[in-house]
Amino acid sequence: MVRPGEVVGLKVNCLAGRGNSTHPELVEAVSERLERAGVREIIVWDRLNADLESARFRIVERGSGRRCFGNDVLGYEDDLAAYGSVGSRVSRTLTQVCDAVINLPVLKDHGIAGVTIALKSLFGAIHNPNKYHLNVGDPYVADVNMLAPIRQKLRLHICDATAAQYEGGPSYMPQWMWPFNGLLLARDPVALDYTGWHIIEKKRAELRMKSLKELKREPAYIAKAADAQHRLGTNDPKKIEVVEA
Repeated sequence: MVRPGEVVGLKVNCLAGRGNSTHPELVEAVSERLERAGVREIIVWDRLNADLESARFRIVERGSGRRCFGNDVLGYEDDLAAYGSVGSRVSRTLTQVCDAVINLPVLKDHGIAGVTIALKSLFGAIHNPNKYHLNVGDPYVADVNMLAPIRQKLRLHICDATAAQYEGGPSYMPQWMWPFNGLLLARDPVALDYTGWHIIEKKRAELRMKSLKELKREPAYIAKAADAQHRLGTNDPKKIEVVEA
């Protein structure tokens, strides 16, 4: 996945603060594995220093080894990266510092976009994610993931599903969370999102809640990310091998 000598970015999701964000304990475990593989420079990053601190991360902006900071430290590229319906300035942390990125999203519902897992977590790498929530995020989520700096540097997705949220996201709503006690790992973000979406739907069905389709917030952008124009992965369950351990 990564090579010694590369600077590896760990893109976490800290929007929901301490209650439902990527756990620092998971980041620590991934960092230890990277160091064993010969990686000496690791950058933990997300949108803002304040978001990271709210999720129990300690800000370290300078030095060597492990660092942790938000996009507000280095800012965004001056020029727009564009694909399809989106035009965004991409985080300089991703474009100028990281050679490779491991995405560490969380498993949760999203009140506008249906779910927010691997694909939508990359909204945290652009300066204008507020522009891309229309039409349940379709095609915007898929198009953001096609931006060259993002597509070229993403190597692996590790979804933190120790605690998952089936309603009320992206904010932390403890009344709608349950202990899934798992991780979802994939090199294919579309397959991961398809699988995670159906985990959430299964939980909603168990509780006799309406499906996301019935609520008109089915995440159609997952299928868009798999189409012939994007080819970011597959949403065909016949082609997705789910290995449980």
